[in-house]
Amino acid sequence: MKIITVLGARPQFIKAAAVSRAISAYNQTIINSPASVVGDIITNPPSNIEELVLHTGQHFDDNMSDIFFSELGIKKPAYNLDIHGGNHGEMTGRMLIEIEKVLLAEKPDIVIVYGDTNSTLAGALAAAKLHVPIAHVEAGLRSFNMNMPEEINRKLTDCISSMLFCPTESAVQNLINEGFSFPSDSRPCKSKPQVLNVGDVMYDAALYYGSQINDKKGILDSLKVRLGIKPGKYCLATIHRAENTDNQKRLSNIFEAMIEFSNEVPVILPLHPRTRKILESSSSLSYDKERHSLIIIDPVGYLDMIQLEKHAALIATDSGGVQKEAFFFRVPCVTLRDETEWVELVTSGWNRLAPPENMKLVLLALQEGIESKGQEVKPYGEGNAAKKIVEYLATC
Repeated sequence: MKIITVLGARPQFIKAAAVSRAISAYNQTIINSPASVVGDIITNPPSNIEELVLHTGQHFDDNMSDIFFSELGIKKPAYNLDIHGGNHGEMTGRMLIEIEKVLLAEKPDIVIVYGDTNSTLAGALAAAKLHVPIAHVEAGLRSFNMNMPEEINRKLTDCISSMLFCPTESAVQNLINEGFSFPSDSRPCKSKPQVLNVGDVMYDAALYYGSQINDKKGILDSLKVRLGIKPGKYCLATIHRAENTDNQKRLSNIFEAMIEFSNEVPVILPLHPRTRKILESSSSLSYDKERHSLIIIDPVGYLDMIQLEKHAALIATDSGGVQKEAFFFRVPCVTLRDETEWVELVTSGWNRLAPPENMKLVLLALQEGIESKGQEVKPYGEGNAAKKIVEYLATC
């Protein structure tokens, strides 16, 4: 079986790393499980899974892309399209053209796509046009806000996917509400359900890499030496979504609230290149660094990010993945958006929404979030989602 994995952005590298490890583990079991032989006939030949990684290039900065491949142990992409920049339609269209060329040349049995980026949609569309079965990992998520490009990408991808691997029961229910069924005769595995709740592959990754992280080395040790930052005594923040970075009022409200909050708790802000450029062009990066403890740093690799998340007192973000990672490490989170796909984190009290329409409300959410704790819930499975996905694919 040949699988092509299409990815292009940071969260997808993390998810793909978990599945790639599971593929390697599966292949090892095949090596150790010889075929059954009856007379001279092999009755149960082992089926190896070959995975080729196609990187669209959507994230191209070293700290946003290359470092993740080396840190996470993802094998070097067989294809790197180097496609980035431009409007959504232009980027997706260019990716679609080039991905189709790869699929025609490689003739994969299955294409795996992750999440909700332009790379996700382009990979799914290219596969669907060529009648290649699509496995969508992290299917069924909904913000119910069609102004978000991510919502458009995820809904369209779900509609044309053959296998929908959901991270939560609420994601399964979203798909059932939209008319997806158990089973679908159009699927390559007709005896299997189309929609499966396998759990969250990001939880797999957090467990695997989180166990290797401590506060005695890495970026946290460097910040402690240089700036006196102590584990459990800082807020970690990330800002990158277009709904915030492309709206000057929302971005200013977030940034002003961060500056004010840093008087109470130091705020570490690894700044996305695109966000930094926008802030610099509007002079919003100007503030008194002597009076405020807002610490802006360059984007960091996955292991450094996990370390910062694991030892934070609070996380403030507009990232879907970071919201979950905060929960995995039981760190309270403030989400700088109007809504979230991860509704179970809000209902359980680990996450609170802070729409950045008002600076004071964002500041209040940060102040209230710092000491908060949620209910002990387990909505994302047992940390074996990738194994379930690979075992399912192996039956197709």
